[in-house]
Amino acid sequence: MEHIISIEELENSKSKTLEIHFEEEIEGLNCVGPIISDLEVKSLGDFVEVSGNVKGILKLECDLCLKEFEFPIDFDIDEIFAKNALMDEYGQETELKDGQFVTDLDGSDEIDIYDLLYQSVILNLPNKKVCGINCNGDKFLKEENLTDPRLDVFKNIKIDKEQ
Repeated sequence: MEHIISIEELENSKSKTLEIHFEEEIEGLNCVGPIISDLEVKSLGDFVEVSGNVKGILKLECDLCLKEFEFPIDFDIDEIFAKNALMDEYGQETELKDGQFVTDLDGSDEIDIYDLLYQSVILNLPNKKVCGINCNGDKFLKEENLTDPRLDVFKNIKIDKEQ
């Protein structure tokens, strides 16, 4: 499947819009089946907007109990790309929505959809990955006796409380 969007092809398309269907696993993500995305790529003069939805299931490791669990992803994507270097003067103003960023194509004539989806999925993962509300992470760690041997030196420290 072609992952590259040519700016020239976009400019020559009907109403300067392309519909992209993406359905495959993304290398570097622990996917359970394909990542599915329907995107609309639209030329806005000096800018290109890529918007749509991204869905799939990833396998993550729980930060508390270290067990693997399935994590569904389902989020919207709305990215703006500047066709020319951002330092250049633009003849057209484009309104940015809250939380939206502009990626500088710096004169490149293509957009890599595969890379865009990889980065979007990574940015939409939770900071703390927990397998569930009832995770017994502490219990698991104590049962498995998963301690760092480098910390054993602190077990025999005596603290003098008379100061």
